[in-house]
Amino acid sequence: MLLATVAVVGLRILADRYDRTMTRAELLDPTARADRTDRDGPLNYLLVGSDRRPDDTGPEQRTDTILMVHVPAGLREGYLVSVPRDLLVDIPPSAGYPGGKDKVNAAYEHGGGGEAGARLLSATLARLTGIRFDGAALVDFAGLRSVIDLLGGVTMCVRTEVRSIHTDRVFPPGCQRMDGAQALDYVRQRYDLPGGDYDRQTHQQQLLGAMLQRAGETRLRENPVQLHRLIQAVGGSLTVDTNGVPVEDLLLALRGLSTDALRGVQVPSYPQTIDQVSYVVLDNGGEGLFEAVRGTRMSQWAGAHPHWVTRL
Repeated sequence: MLLATVAVVGLRILADRYDRTMTRAELLDPTARADRTDRDGPLNYLLVGSDRRPDDTGPEQRTDTILMVHVPAGLREGYLVSVPRDLLVDIPPSAGYPGGKDKVNAAYEHGGGGEAGARLLSATLARLTGIRFDGAALVDFAGLRSVIDLLGGVTMCVRTEVRSIHTDRVFPPGCQRMDGAQALDYVRQRYDLPGGDYDRQTHQQQLLGAMLQRAGETRLRENPVQLHRLIQAVGGSLTVDTNGVPVEDLLLALRGLSTDALRGVQVPSYPQTIDQVSYVVLDNGGEGLFEAVRGTRMSQWAGAHPHWVTRL
């Protein structure tokens, strides 16, 4: 009982530190926000990754990473559902934008980037999938480089040779330790890969899993200085919308979720050229994926569609 009490107190202290370093914002549109009166059902979170800071108002505000994180009731497994950035969708109207069909990653730009861009993106996804989100996070992926370095790097298992178009790096097949710059360079690549952007989505899912795995391996609690630096780096890379739920409650609820229980999921879809523009379109309406995420049958869906599921 004493050890359990100490562990809970320690978690609350960590949560308080996280809470003080994170930026809070309303990232979810009202049409995309879940009613959290039912705390026993599945949890769905929206994770948006960008190389730009949330308050950056410059051009080219499209986001490269869109993940829906689904945690079924029981909180013992999780699914990282990658939304293809070129997915053709209906984007609803917003201030200064009349609405229309475009790639899903354009919703962030049409909304003006930052908080407003995230809200329009969440509304677009809610219209497409029928999913309402329990929270959201806007991640500065470039800022994650320092987080990875503070963790001492991450282990990434490369399945086929990857050549960077940004640097002269070549990532040979096999499991290898990568620092922050290497890991982020690796997960940005999509050209000359067998699965193109689908492989890039899998690599991004693997990176998040590798970071969680590495965080569990390190003895951060024995190094308060390193822990403080890591919390500052993580908090500095995140803008969050917890939908009114305290951070400590989220950490307590998800403490039993291990990296072994995480699966990467790709949306059933295929590339198609329309009016000389490359898009991705849903395959048979997503083959029931969105319905599974909304309900309680995600594990059954994953078992029936192994082609679209990856162990991280």
